[in-house]
Formats: sequence, structure tokens, C-alpha cells
Amino acid sequence: MSHFPWLTTIILFPLLASFAIPVIPDKDGKTVRWYALGVGLVDFALIIYTFWSHYDLQTSTFQLVESYPWVPQLGLNWSLAVDGLSMPLIVLTGLVTTLATFSAWNVTRKPRLFYFLMLVMYSAQIGVFAAQDLLLFFIMWELELVPVYLLISIWGGQKRLYAATKFILYTAAASVFILVAGLALAFYGDTVTFDMATLAQKHYPLALELLAYAGFLIAFGVKLPIFPLHTWLPDAHGEASAPVSMILAGVLLKMGGYALIRMNIEMLPNAHLYFAPVLAILGVVNIIYGALTAFAQQNMKRRLAYSSISHMGFVLLGIAAYTELGMNGAVLQMVSHGLIAAALFFLSGVTYDRTHTLVMEEMGGMAKSMPKTFALFTAGSMASLALPGMSGFVGELTIFLGFSTSDAYSSTFKFVVVLLAAVGLILTPVYLLDMLRQVFYGQENLQWTIEPWRDAKPREVFITLCLLIPIIGIGFYPKVATQTYDVKTVEVAAHLRNSLPLVAQKQSLLYSRNLVAPKLPNSNPQGLVSMVEQTTVTR
Repeated sequence: MSHFPWLTTIILFPLLASFAIPVIPDKDGKTVRWYALGVGLVDFALIIYTFWSHYDLQTSTFQLVESYPWVPQLGLNWSLAVDGLSMPLIVLTGLVTTLATFSAWNVTRKPRLFYFLMLVMYSAQIGVFAAQDLLLFFIMWELELVPVYLLISIWGGQKRLYAATKFILYTAAASVFILVAGLALAFYGDTVTFDMATLAQKHYPLALELLAYAGFLIAFGVKLPIFPLHTWLPDAHGEASAPVSMILAGVLLKMGGYALIRMNIEMLPNAHLYFAPVLAILGVVNIIYGALTAFAQQNMKRRLAYSSISHMGFVLLGIAAYTELGMNGAVLQMVSHGLIAAALFFLSGVTYDRTHTLVMEEMGGMAKSMPKTFALFTAGSMASLALPGMSGFVGELTIFLGFSTSDAYSSTFKFVVVLLAAVGLILTPVYLLDMLRQVFYGQENLQWTIEPWRDAKPREVFITLCLLIPIIGIGFYPKVATQTYDVKTVEVAAHLRNSLPLVAQKQSLLYSRNLVAPKLPNSNPQGLVSMVEQTTVTR
């Protein structure tokens, strides 16, 4: 245990600071917004300092471990730790949430409640990534739902109540699967434990693993989101304000991908062999369906929402790859998409503040009047369509290489999956460039020429650059991001490969061995192990 409770401080500081907001003297909300921004900046600075000074990039074990009895009667402990999987996502959370707070400068309706909810959500998000007790993870997972629901239902658009209700129904119902599957794993065996590291060391019957894996997949698939559990996301993005959309796309979707790796893979590696082909197929569906549906949207934020669904399909492909490159690419894609999506949703809010519409047909010709916004929007779109030199390109290329070099699938299956995923790559520039064409090119819409448009202010340029600079930095020098989790992804991939020969000998009841099952001979167990050892990808 660390001498100083760094993680506890990082998690509780925004929460405790939020309780002071009701008593801060303030009439017009200016003092409250500066206070909330200051809290966010201090906590983000604390995150950077903690990981810079007390985190070792060369080890895959849990670090900054803290464990205190919380509710002993329930076996609930305040147990926190970070590793290469959670650390970069905590940094992403701190950056995106702080910038989202800064972007909410124009909130004048109930500013105290707004910033209170933003700080509570800040704490809960970091708690999800740092929790090492299953019950604590569940509590943090549920806690972050409440602020999101209120932020959409109070500060959203015309259909905000419908969107917020749909969001809470989907996510709350999905949480039941986390609780049921988690309790089943915790109560199995002679000892009852909620410690996630201990649960990962237990040996479960294959039937229990498959059921628990399915439960977790449904729960985390809603948050990722995975088709067909995705329908809440376009409605939520379409009605949420820009700061809330930044957090939804930049942080909340990453919780689903993180939990799939943390629980489904680390705790249930044997079941992953049976479900990995399903994840690959669902990833392809996400990529193509999201891209095609995005092209059909005229609402700018709904188009970006379906774009997020498409891009998160690559995370599923990386998780399903069974290679170090695939796992590495999945984490990089989560970090990259978090930055890119936050930038694009913020810029969509900038255009909405000027035009008071999100319908792209009602815009047009804005490049002349808003050249700064046009340049920033173009840069964000280029990153989203995976232009070389930006983080999106590195993440998606790594996933393609990781999946195509996997020995866990037949050549036919890999060829079909990679080909279909490549179709999604072709569709992405189509709907993004079409969005740029409708909004910024052509003749100016006379409806908006009565009052001259105001270009992006210095505050808005600063927020966007804070997201674009790491996007470009990762694109040119990926090691900036990959060194934070590289050791961990190697360990996770090795853990999967070690479990592969043990389960591959069992007859799958779900898939044809010739199509997707690992190409491993059943008659020579020693040959199985040596073959798996030889499949390590040299990066």
C-alpha cells in the first residue's frame, strides 16, 4: 500500500468539493463555474503528478494499491489500484471532463446544480477505472448514471426527457447483469470474495464462465455500445448539451471497453474462446452499420453518435484478436476515440451556439464566416477518418494487423472480417466529408446572414487544441500513449494464449471448428503449448 492514499484523494476530491457549491456566494453563476473549473484542474494536475512520480511504466502489476474495510458485514472494501489498462483511461477522464467543464461556460440555467453534477460524475468515472472490489466497481458504475441522466433531462434539447429516460432504462437494466454475474462468480467455491484480482485466480466450470461472460457482455455492450444495444446513444447525443456529449463519447463509452477487458478477458479467459468470434462479428456489424446509418443522419450530433458506434467496433475487433497487437490497438483506439470524439462534439456545440440548429441542411457556407471553426472541425474530421499522422490511423492500423496475424481463426474467417471492416474504413470519409461539405462549403444560408456569425473564441480554440495536440502527437509518435499500457497488454494477450490450448480441445457447441475455432491439433498437447508460444507477435 502506498504511504499516501493518492487514488482515494483523486476520487474523493471532486466529490467532496462539490458539496461546497450550494454555499458559495454567487448570483449569476460566474463564481461557481470558476470554482468547478479550478477543482477539475487541481484534480487533473494531481492525476498527472501521481502517475508521473509514483507509477512505474515497466511493470504490469497493480500499483498505488489501497484497501480499507468499508462495510465488513457485506465484505465490501474500499479497494483501489491502477495498472496499464486503467491508468491511461484515468488520464483521459481527467482531461476530457476538465475541458467539458471549461466548455460549459455559457450555462446560465441552474448553474449550481450543473457544476455539482459535473464534479460528482468526475469522481464516479475515475472510481470505475480504479476500483478493484467488484461491489465498489458496481457502486461507481451506478453512481455515474445519475448525473448523466439529470444533465440530459434538465439541460438537453426538446426531446431531452425521452432521451434521458431511454438512457437510464437501458443502462440501469444492463447493470442488473453486472450484479448477477458478479455475485455468481463471487459466491462460487469455498470462499466468498469480491476482490477482482482474487476472482481472476479462481477456476470456474465452463458453463458458469459462459453464463457470466454473456451477462457481462450484455451489460458492457450497452455502454460500449454494441449493436443492437446501441439505440440509446444517438438519442442521448442528439439531445444532450455539448459538454455532456463530450463526456458521453470521450469517457463513458470507454467504460464498456475497459470492463470487457478487465472482467470478460481477465476473469473469464476460457469463455472468451467461445465468445471471441461473436465479438469479431459484432465488431464488423458495428463498423458497417454505424457508418451507413451515420450517412443517413441530417442531425450533426446524431451523425457523430453513429460514427462513435462505428469506431467502437474496432475496439471489439482488437479484443477478439487474441494477439498483443490487437489488444494494444483496442486500448489505443479507446484513448484515441476519446480525444477525437470529445473534440468533434465540442465543435458541434460551437456551431450550434451560432446557428441554433443541428440540421446540416440548414447550414452551409460557414467556412468564410468562421474560418477558425472550419479549420478545427476539418482537423477533427481528418483524425476521425484515420488520416495518417493522427491517432485514429495508428489505432485502427494496429487492430487490423493484430487481427489479421491472429492464429486463433481460420484464414477464411480473418479474410472476411478484415475485408468487411475495411469497407467501414471507406465509408467513414464519405459521411465525414459530406458533413463538412454541407456545413462549411457552398453558399451561405440567408437565414443566418442577418446577424454575422462569430468565429471560435480564444477559449473555444484553446479547448479544441488541448484535444488536437495529443491526437497529432500520438499519430506521429504512438509511444507517447502505448508505453503507458504496453506491458499490460502483453500480459493480457499472454494470459489468453495460455488458456487457448486448454479450451481448444473441447468441442464447441456454438461454432464450426473449420470456420472460427483455433487451428490447434487435439492429439498432441505438448505441440499445442509450443505452437501457442510461437504465435507471439514481434512488435
